[in-house]
Amino acid sequence: MKISTKGRYAVRVMLDLAANNTGEYIKVKEIAARQDISEKYLEQIISILNKAGFVKSVRGAQGGYRIAKDPSNYTIGMILRLTEGSLNPVACLDDEVNECERCDTCETLEVWKQLAKAINDVVDNVTIEDLLERQQERIAGSYSI
Repeated sequence: MKISTKGRYAVRVMLDLAANNTGEYIKVKEIAARQDISEKYLEQIISILNKAGFVKSVRGAQGGYRIAKDPSNYTIGMILRLTEGSLNPVACLDDEVNECERCDTCETLEVWKQLAKAINDVVDNVTIEDLLERQQERIAGSYSI
């Protein structure tokens, strides 16, 4: 499984909005500059986040975006599933009931289930708040003598 740029950038955007949350709306141009993402591509990503209610938006000269809820409410898994779809390593795990005709005799199915569980255990237990804390610790550590 490979996370696309859309998924990675969506996580970065949510982290950026959390890190720069003053209650004011942030312009796409500012986020794009900080994250080194083209404005056009960022607009596509932020549109997905906005439709899902992850960010709030205001149009106009004073408009922009801000994170909708507390950063602790957003897991990396939530954001990646929104942008990537399924995080399962094989398609046969996507349905609630495995419809694969080989599932009863598949020797590799347990491996794929274990891999899916490992992925989900990581992405569903790391929040934007966790990343924000790591970022703040890293920044604080770079200033120590």
